[in-house]
Amino acid sequence: MSVKFTCKKEDITSAISNVSKAVSPKSTIAALEGIKLRLEGSVLELTGYDLEIGITTFIECTSSDNIEIILNSRLFSEITRRMPSELITYEVDDNLNLKITGGNAEYQISAIGAEEYPALPEIDMEDPVVINQFVLRSMINQTVYAVSVNDAKPIMTGELFDIDNNSINIVAIDGFRLAIRNEHIDYSDKKYFVVPSKALKEASGLLTEEEDKQCSIYVNTKHVLFDINGYRIFTRLLEGEFHNYKKSIPVEYKTEVIVKTSDIIHCLERCSLLLNEKNKAPVKCKFENSAMSIECKTAIGRLDDSISADIKGENTVIGFNNKFLLDALRACDTDKVKIQMSGPNRAVKIIPCDGEHFTFIVMPVQLRG
Repeated sequence: MSVKFTCKKEDITSAISNVSKAVSPKSTIAALEGIKLRLEGSVLELTGYDLEIGITTFIECTSSDNIEIILNSRLFSEITRRMPSELITYEVDDNLNLKITGGNAEYQISAIGAEEYPALPEIDMEDPVVINQFVLRSMINQTVYAVSVNDAKPIMTGELFDIDNNSINIVAIDGFRLAIRNEHIDYSDKKYFVVPSKALKEASGLLTEEEDKQCSIYVNTKHVLFDINGYRIFTRLLEGEFHNYKKSIPVEYKTEVIVKTSDIIHCLERCSLLLNEKNKAPVKCKFENSAMSIECKTAIGRLDDSISADIKGENTVIGFNNKFLLDALRACDTDKVKIQMSGPNRAVKIIPCDGEHFTFIVMPVQLRG
C-alpha cells in the first residue's frame, strides 16, 4: 500500500534548503547524508542531523497518511527545486520506491528506511529564555568573530551564554581577543552554558531582522534548542570550564581615545593591502596631538596614515594585529567608539561612547625597535 502527500513547492523548497544545512555532506553512514521525513496526516516534519547539529521544521501538506523515510539531501533538494509546477506530489510504496511528480515531470528514486536514522536528543521544551530575534542576531554577529578556531581548547570554540537577573551576556574569547555583548531580557533565573559557534551561525541565518519576532531558547543539562520561526535548531553543549571573562576586562586606563568608527576602519582596511600570509607585521598606532597616526610596513610596501581623534590622558604608541583590531571595530554598531589603553603591553578595551552594550578586548602586539 502506497503513501501519498502533496506539498507546495515554495514551502518544501525553503524547508529543504534550511534543514540541509545540518546534513553531513559526506558520511560513511548514508542516512546522515539524508533528510528524514516524518508524515503525520497533513503535517510533514523534515530533519537534518550530522550528530553535532540538528535542524527540524514542519510544513503543511495534503495527506491523511503516516510514514517515515530518509531521502538523500542533495538529490531531494535538486529534484524539488527543478520541478516545473507549484504543487509537488510524493508517493512511497512498501519497497521504499518514491515517485515524485510535478507538471509533466516524474522522478522515481529510492528512499532509505527511517530506522537507520540516529536517535535525536530529547530536549524538554520548558522554561524558555525568550529574546527578541533581531537582538539575538546582532549579539551573535557582533561576538562570533572572537571564537577560537583552535580545537586544542574545545570550550573556546563556542560562545558563552551567561544569563542572570534579567541580563544576558554572550561572550567569545580566543586568547588574543574577547567580545562581550550585553542586553536586558525578561528572565530572572540563572543559566550558564556554552554553544558551539557552528550552531550559532546557523541560528543567526534563520533569525529575522523584524523587531517584533521572538526566539525561545530551551536548555537542558547537555543540549540547547533554539526555536526560530518554525525551525528548531538543536546541538550538544560544549563541556569544560569557560574562561573567567570578567577578570579579563580592564577597569583602569591611562589613555582614552574617541574616534569615528568608520574612519579607523577605513584606515585599517588600507593597511590590509600590505598584509597577507607571507607578509605579516604589526600595525603601529601612535596617539598624540589630537590624532591617531598609523604606520604599516612590510615587504610589499609602506603606509603612513592618520585620522583625527579626541585623546585624553597620556600619549602612547601601541602595536596591533591589523585583522584582530579590524574585526573588533567592524563589530561595533556605533558611529564613534572609545578606545581605552594602559600601555603597549596591556589589553586594550573598545566600548561605545554611551553605555557598555558591547565590550571588545584586543591584546596588543610587540613592536620591534
